[in-house]
Amino acid sequence: MAQSVSPALARRVALAAQGFGSRPVKAAPGVRQLGAMVDRLGLLQIDSVNVFERSHYLPAFSRLGVYDKVQLNRLTTGATPRLTEYWAHEASYLPLEAWPLFQWRMQDYRERSARATDDWSHANRPLLSWLLAELAEKGPMRASDVEHDATRRSGPWWGWSDVKIGLETLFRWGDVVAAGRTRFERVYGLPEQVYSPSLLDRTVSRTDAHRELVSRSARAHGIGTATDFADYFRLKTPATLAAIRDLEDSGELLPVEVPGWGKNNTPGRAWLHRDARLPRRMDVAAILSPFDPIVWERSRALRLFEFHYRIEIYTPEPKRIFGYYSLPILLGDTLVGRVDLKNDWQNSVLRVQSAWTEPGAPTDTAARLAQVLREAARWQNLTDIVVAPRGTLSSALGLELR
Repeated sequence: MAQSVSPALARRVALAAQGFGSRPVKAAPGVRQLGAMVDRLGLLQIDSVNVFERSHYLPAFSRLGVYDKVQLNRLTTGATPRLTEYWAHEASYLPLEAWPLFQWRMQDYRERSARATDDWSHANRPLLSWLLAELAEKGPMRASDVEHDATRRSGPWWGWSDVKIGLETLFRWGDVVAAGRTRFERVYGLPEQVYSPSLLDRTVSRTDAHRELVSRSARAHGIGTATDFADYFRLKTPATLAAIRDLEDSGELLPVEVPGWGKNNTPGRAWLHRDARLPRRMDVAAILSPFDPIVWERSRALRLFEFHYRIEIYTPEPKRIFGYYSLPILLGDTLVGRVDLKNDWQNSVLRVQSAWTEPGAPTDTAARLAQVLREAARWQNLTDIVVAPRGTLSSALGLELR
């Protein structure tokens, strides 16, 4: 019979596995701590929305506090970057050594294009060949650099959209790779221009890759269901279940049950990673990116925290309830509310567009969130915080910040 893990303990295990509760006490975190955080998480999801801060910078602030974003950038650029990019959960930064684990996905993308007779790549082979030749001759470049160069050359000319589609197609296939970013625009290069021969020579079978990715996912979850583990790197269920069986046989994953995680509030089947911490308490005060691994799988956020979360970026403004970029508020081991933030760089103001509490939020929510927002303003080099009178928490938060 599988061991039973209480929902409260499962929640603390999940937070500990994600690196909460281990904030540095003295010095601001540097490259070493940031690199260790990414290794623990396995990836950082990338998103272009910049109304408060780009999503890949936020998990480090949530877990480690105020830090210099230049230090995180150092992990993605330079002569010896530690992170690369590929389609993992979505577009994501990954530890460099994880790139070969997605060779099967690159091959799937390539074969899918080959099978589809109406695929864009069939009609644009000359462009794809030209793009590879351009990168071979001139080294890593952004799509805008390639397009600018194309307008100056004699012969065929392709528009920016075609160049971008071509580079993204080659990126999915693994024929080009990310060579960092400039002003958030991805730089594309040939694999041999960016990666070491030892990394390029590493070949990982589909089965071994899935096993390793599920292992990393389980470690990052601490405890989770098969669906949780599959979603982290967007894996198919059958391959995930096969990997779980192997990891269970090896003793890495321990089968457990969590009350309420099954259908109709019954005990649900889950797995605990053998190295997962089992904290007795979790004292955290943080705001989370909408694309933080703790909340990006909305059904897991509901199961873990009884927190119904939907980002409203794509919701028409009249239909928004909580705000355009509402960030979950984590206090202790509970999601207690959400706050819609916007950076007004021109006036050096962090604008709280709205702030809301969940039922049962602790009485000190406003005071603790105020301290987090003061840190957020300092992190963003803003001098003031202004709270709009919208939401169940806004009045108390405004008083705390005065």
